[in-house]
Amino acid sequence: MANFKIFKPYGMLSQFVNNQSRRRNKRLLGELGDFPEGIMAVGRLDQDSEGLLFLTTDGKFSYEITSTGIEKEYWAQVDGIATDAQVKQLSEGLEISIHGKAYQTKACKVSLMTPPAGLPKRAKDIRNENEHGDTSWLSIKLTEGKYRQVRKMTAKVGLPTLRLIRYRIGEETIEDMQAEEVRKLS
Repeated sequence: MANFKIFKPYGMLSQFVNNQSRRRNKRLLGELGDFPEGIMAVGRLDQDSEGLLFLTTDGKFSYEITSTGIEKEYWAQVDGIATDAQVKQLSEGLEISIHGKAYQTKACKVSLMTPPAGLPKRAKDIRNENEHGDTSWLSIKLTEGKYRQVRKMTAKVGLPTLRLIRYRIGEETIEDMQAEEVRKLS
């Protein structure tokens, strides 16, 4: 069994095989190293999200991470200055749409944070902050992970996500890692 953690960069798909004609020129996880046969991503990060992603050849490991309520921490840079009321609304859970169906998110831990130091520069600039106003950073700790959940949650309270980074899964983090870095897990 082989397990790895990677710092998935912005713009890369969380998959090894691309069988979609419209995404022909997209970057895939296999570019990050020589992985064993049967390797798979544990969960996903959308193309525009960055951060911690596990790769494994062990189905039990994958199930444990995705199906047993392990906490995942995301850092979201949002458009605007988050208020205490917005943070409270996010924390209590709210209704979002997942694949066209209403979904009630579970209560989670949300807090304002200072802009994180030492993050790698993103491959594509977010925007010119001098022209577009203030942003704030949120730490969002979830035990679920539905399709584009964090982005939908912040948008619902009027704080569209500009940059999204998965910082932690359980006890593993991207601390001291660079974009595209791969580390073997013991």
